[in-house]
Amino acid sequence: MAAHLGTTTGSRLCPKDQPQQVRMPRVAELSENAWPRRAAAAGAPHTAAVRSRAFGGGIKMRPISTNVAAAPCAVGRRIAIVHDRPGVTRDRVSAEAEWHGQPFTLVDTGGLGLVRGELERDVIARAALDQVQIAIDSATVIILVVNAREGVVPLDREVAARLRRCGRPVLVAANKVDTPDIEADAAEFASLGFDKIFPVSAIHDLGISALMDAAIALLPQSSVAGPEPGADAPVPRPSAADPLKLAVVGRQNVGKSSLINALTRSERVIVSPIPGTTRDSVDVPFEVETDGVRQTYILIDTAGIRKKRRIGDSIEFFSVRRSEDSIARCDIALFVLDAEAGITEQDKKIGGKILAEKKACIVIVNKWDLVEEAVRAAREEEVARRKNKARHRDEPRLMTTLVEFGQWVQEHLFFLDFAPVIFTSARSGFHLDRLLESVRYVAAQLQQKIPTAILNRTLHDAIERRQPITATGHRLKFFYATQVKRVPPTFLMFVNRDELFSEPYQKYLVGELRRAFGYEGCPVVLVPKPRPKTVEPVRKFKARSRRASGRRRDGGSK
Repeated sequence: MAAHLGTTTGSRLCPKDQPQQVRMPRVAELSENAWPRRAAAAGAPHTAAVRSRAFGGGIKMRPISTNVAAAPCAVGRRIAIVHDRPGVTRDRVSAEAEWHGQPFTLVDTGGLGLVRGELERDVIARAALDQVQIAIDSATVIILVVNAREGVVPLDREVAARLRRCGRPVLVAANKVDTPDIEADAAEFASLGFDKIFPVSAIHDLGISALMDAAIALLPQSSVAGPEPGADAPVPRPSAADPLKLAVVGRQNVGKSSLINALTRSERVIVSPIPGTTRDSVDVPFEVETDGVRQTYILIDTAGIRKKRRIGDSIEFFSVRRSEDSIARCDIALFVLDAEAGITEQDKKIGGKILAEKKACIVIVNKWDLVEEAVRAAREEEVARRKNKARHRDEPRLMTTLVEFGQWVQEHLFFLDFAPVIFTSARSGFHLDRLLESVRYVAAQLQQKIPTAILNRTLHDAIERRQPITATGHRLKFFYATQVKRVPPTFLMFVNRDELFSEPYQKYLVGELRRAFGYEGCPVVLVPKPRPKTVEPVRKFKARSRRASGRRRDGGSK
């Protein structure tokens, strides 16, 4: 595993956004049987482990040595936000890469901005330092990034002393050597006590090849190396299925990072009460073994998405863009809500982004432990009132079960009514097993392939029961349908007129398909294809051509 290490200074973000919101009604049932939607079969106790590939390396630096700019040169793409402000990178951002056939994992970390004995009072900066130390301990090769333009500073010496104590090979990358006259200045970094100094320029991609060749030479040889000369070719093994990508999205401070740490049973990402702690989209490999079957996932921790008018700077702008890109590249979106705050206007906008990308979705109501006591008290009160028959007939009935509360959530997120609703607590672990069961169930629904005969019979019966309402009185004729895509489930329908497919009628047909085939948590796409309105017979066309040619000959003879 490779890690980008560096120096950083802490920075606080804007105060918490206070959008208009819909307060959640009281709920008072915590029964294990109160589940608003269908659930998959319960499995064995879940075990989670974070896996990494067989190469480690790190890039360690002081403030603004541009370790995040060096990472794209080694990987070939941007894996973290690049900005000239100190302390932008906080979490460990990893990426799987390959160099001349050698696979490895590159880890970019936050910078180190403290000398020995200095205390860090900022909770986010202190957590970032902990993440850096974890990267150092797990790395195989460490790349120390320094600023060639500024030369050796006391903080570089402090970082070098820490790396010498870790006992791992260290390569020094003197960054920002953009012109040949600066290259000679990189030699002064030999005073840090490391033999190999590499002048590089991350912006212009200069010197990266020599640096990567030296790093790869220090790694254990991969098992994917080619066969020896004269040896028989190895038998190709079936490739494992790609891991399922789960993007954890939502507003700021709803507990997305806490949920990932609870699932992985580790402090993989930074958690703090300050809104906007997460900036980069962090991919966290995750494995679960159930009944002897091992399933692999990639949890994508994303930055909280705020209203556009409340985005204060370019860093937050790019954080939100990366969150939106994570929705686009995921397989299932885990949409996290705050049990205390209720459903806000921004929650509905985020749900609209998930729907626009046609992604499978699971709605998670997090922080249930904060309302648990109030819920239990309300439940006991409601049970006593029903027992004593103290409730008036015209008095509205309070919701007392998770079934009713889940229905309330789906009513307010009506455009995501196909998504199951899970009530969880990352702090207490409440219903985390049900969350994993729902992920497995929705993933299985995504892989359905409906037989064409059954699909046509279902759609034919649905259209016969209810015809679309039109002003012209035309009748919809259904000819044929077939499933053309599994993710998202997409069905091509051959009909006489596609203009008869209004949005309410499409919703009706989708509901009939869900009733027949499930597709819980999955968006269903119907693509109507009309038959051409007029098709001129070939025989008429030939006869008309002969008559026209005869008239031209008669005119010419006259």
